[in-house]
Formats: sequence, structure tokens, C-alpha cells
Amino acid sequence: MRRTFGIFCNKGNLWPAGPAWLALMLALVMVTLGEPAVAQEPPSRTVYVAGSGNTALDQHVFDLFQTAFGPNTELRSISDEQSALIDNEPIIAIGPKAFSHIRQTNRDASVLAFLVQKSFIQKYTEEYPGQISAVFYDVPLLRQALAGKAILPHASRIAILASPESVGVYEPLLDQLPAFDLQARVFVVDSMDRLIPTLVRALNYGDFLLASHDESIYNPRTIKHILLTAYRRNRIVIGPSQAYVKAGSLASGYAPFQEMADVAAQLIGRFFETGRLPPPTYPQDYRISLNRQVARSLNIPLPDANEITRLINDALAQHGRDEDE
Repeated sequence: MRRTFGIFCNKGNLWPAGPAWLALMLALVMVTLGEPAVAQEPPSRTVYVAGSGNTALDQHVFDLFQTAFGPNTELRSISDEQSALIDNEPIIAIGPKAFSHIRQTNRDASVLAFLVQKSFIQKYTEEYPGQISAVFYDVPLLRQALAGKAILPHASRIAILASPESVGVYEPLLDQLPAFDLQARVFVVDSMDRLIPTLVRALNYGDFLLASHDESIYNPRTIKHILLTAYRRNRIVIGPSQAYVKAGSLASGYAPFQEMADVAAQLIGRFFETGRLPPPTYPQDYRISLNRQVARSLNIPLPDANEITRLINDALAQHGRDEDE
């Protein structure tokens, strides 16, 4: 019998007839079914996160962590009480309060401090290397000083206010500055009633004031008086953070939150590889926040923020300096 190949019509649709139709239907079935579904593997790592108590901040940071860690890591929020039960998994503590609570409830836990200043966490990281580490929140003082230099290219002298307890923090900076044609002098504020007189002496010395996270000097009660005194003498204030730029400081460096989250993920990744946390570190990517209204009031031309960042990075690269010294 001779085989017949033709077209089969069904309600306006054209289909091949005979064996060709069977072959086509089989092919369509195979395409539809595809390969057998593969079950998604569960996360292979668990990282616990202790919040700061600020719900909005904690949720934002948690979302950044999820992006930084990826699907192979499960992130779990824990309370202070739950942290006492953690054994081999690492804990990320958001802020100094969360870190202190974790230390009180579980002194054996491996803890990565997040959004903490170097001055707060350094003693812990030095006493418990491998167990405690951090991503520093404050901007390196050298970077802040170079921001002032980028804005005022002819500046050569920097004024710094310090409390008697914090004066030693600036020793590394004083050693670093000469390589950049800068020098600094630290003016010690012995008591709060001597703040403004000491500030005036500092402003008479320096081309700009470098502010730090010394909360005994720079706080909501004093910052307005410090800024007004500086600007009346036509001196700019650099630092210590974005919040102070909004309050009236001319400029400050800052690390994007996602950059800090990415660094945290890298440090935790090393923990899972070696069983130990790496040494604490600053982020590598920094931006600059500017107050252009203050600049206009002082008649100071401001470069573009990206240009300031480039000048800072070029200066550091040229001298091969480590900001974390």
C-alpha cells in the first residue's frame, strides 16, 4: 500500500496528516515537558543578624545583606535571648548596642560588628582576633583630611579638637599628613566651658577644622556653636559624617550602605572557609557628601563630588598609603 502524506484540517487549523502528524505531536509534547524539574537546593550557610532596635534601619540593612550574600546563605534575625543558643554560626550585630548585648549573652559567639566606629570596637578585635571583627562605619581621618585639601588646594594646616581621652586617636594621622604636604595640630578641650575659646585658637591656626566622631565635643548640643564660630571666621568644617553635612558641615566622606554590606559578606565568607573571622576593615568605596549652600555662603567654589573623590583616591594611590594604619 502506498503511504499518503497530506494536510488534516480541524476547525480552520492545518495539521500534517499521517506519520508526519504523529512525529510533530511527539516533538511538541517533548518541548512542553522539557527536562525534569530539579529541586532548588536549600541554603548551605546560615548567618544570624542581631538588630539595632531601629526597625526601619534593621530592615534596610537586612535587605542589603540578602543582596550581598545571595541565595546560598540563609539570614535569620535573632533576639538577645536567642543569641545565647548560637554555637558555630556567625552573628552580625547591627550597631554598638546590638554588639554589646551579644557579648553579654554569648561570649563564645563569632561576631561581626556592623555600623560601629573603630574607636568602639578596636579593643575587642585586638583581644579576640578571629572571633570578633568589624566593618568600620567611620571614615578614615586621612581620607577626610584629603577631602579638605581637595576643596582648598592651597590648605596646608589642619586644626583638630580633641578631648583628653581621645587625643591619642590622632597620632597615626599626624604621622601620615606630611607625605601630602599637610600638617595638623591637636587642640585639647579640657572642659566644655573651654570649648569655644579652644576652638577659636584652633581656627586661628588651621586652614580648616577636621571634625571627628568624638561625641564629647561634636554632639547635638555643641555642633551649632562650633559651626557658627567657624564660619564667622571664614573657616570650613570637614566631617565627621553625612548627618553633620546636613547640619552645616561643608563636606564629609561616606561609604554607601551596599558597599559596607558587600564587605560584611566577604568577611563572613572567609569565616566559612577558615573558621575564623578576618581582621576588621574599612570599606574600599567612598563617596563625598557636600553642603553647597554653606559653600556659597563662604564664597568657596566646590568641585564636583566625583572629582573630589577622584582627587582623594589619586592622592592615596600616588603615595601608596593605607588608610587603615
